Amino acid sequence: MTTAPLAHTDVIVLDYLAALWSQSEDLSPELRDELMTTVADYVAMRRTSASPLEDAAEIVNRLGPPESLVAAARRGHLPPHLRLPALVPPPPAPATITGGAAEFTAVGLMTAGSFVLPGVAPVAGMLMASASPHWTPAEKALAWFVVLGSGAAALAIGFIFALAGAGGAAVMLFCYLAAAGGGVFAGMRLLDRVRHR
Repeated sequence: MTTAPLAHTDVIVLDYLAALWSQSEDLSPELRDELMTTVADYVAMRRTSASPLEDAAEIVNRLGPPESLVAAARRGHLPPHLRLPALVPPPPAPATITGGAAEFTAVGLMTAGSFVLPGVAPVAGMLMASASPHWTPAEKALAWFVVLGSGAAALAIGFIFALAGAGGAAVMLFCYLAAAGGGVFAGMRLLDRVRHR
């Protein structure tokens, strides 16, 4: 059974760890293990971080001589630069806007279109949104429920007031705002989801 030869970068790291192990013979087993684990974790983190260091010699230089690390461990603490990278979380990925023209047209029909053609524009926007892969079925279902529910509520309120004989301008305005509000709410929710996906 044959094994592949070690890469040059692996040899540098292994030589450093071997020197560290040799220098730390007088440490207690627990402290020695902690030192070796911390240094190995530091090397692994530097190789796999968001901005990795490819050069093993650079990583080893940043660690400092093995004697210095062992001396610090004898004094009862490890240098802060060994622990600090593990405490700093990677920066969050920036929010990206993944939607295209169809998605933004759908959102526009549901928001601005709701005030121009309440009922018609939001339904047209939802038909476009339903064909888009940028939203989940649950998000589309909720948006449909809000759009159709607000339209149905506006019609029901208008019908009730008409039967009661109170169909003034205030009732019409209320019904208009109820119908438009559902489309605006659904459109803004879908816009938020497409911006942060």
